[in-house]
Amino acid sequence: MMTMRVLRLVVHVRTREPVLLLGEVDGERCLPVFLRRPQADAIALGARGEDDPQLPQDVIVPLLQGLGHEIVGAEIVALVDSKFQADLVFADGARVELRPSDALAVAVREGLSIGVESAILDDVGQPIADLFPDGTDAPPEKQLEDFKKFIDEVSPEDFA
Repeated sequence: MMTMRVLRLVVHVRTREPVLLLGEVDGERCLPVFLRRPQADAIALGARGEDDPQLPQDVIVPLLQGLGHEIVGAEIVALVDSKFQADLVFADGARVELRPSDALAVAVREGLSIGVESAILDDVGQPIADLFPDGTDAPPEKQLEDFKKFIDEVSPEDFA
């Protein structure tokens, strides 16, 4: 399992679908994940602050904590028929399968770890340098320009 970080959230030009770009924490690959719009909106808000109004994703963690369970992260565990499968992972090792957009929204809002199965990155991961030739430390405007060039040419079917 590879630990990931959020690089960018963008909108695919042709399909108008939101795309979350995850990058390896200790590596050079990234993974574009197409999202559903409500979850993309939650992810765009970033980590939940104490004064933020609660979104549906924000209720899950305190509810489960009240029942004695602790969520430690979200993991993308499989790619089946061109669709990712994801789990929420609990401290006791239990897992609950969710849509990737839901699992990622919970992880981002709660500041939890995000993992991607190594085999998925081996199969469909992209070199970060291909998407961001000037690196992820380049000014945001330049990074966005580089990523737009990539995202204009990719579709969900490219990850089959």
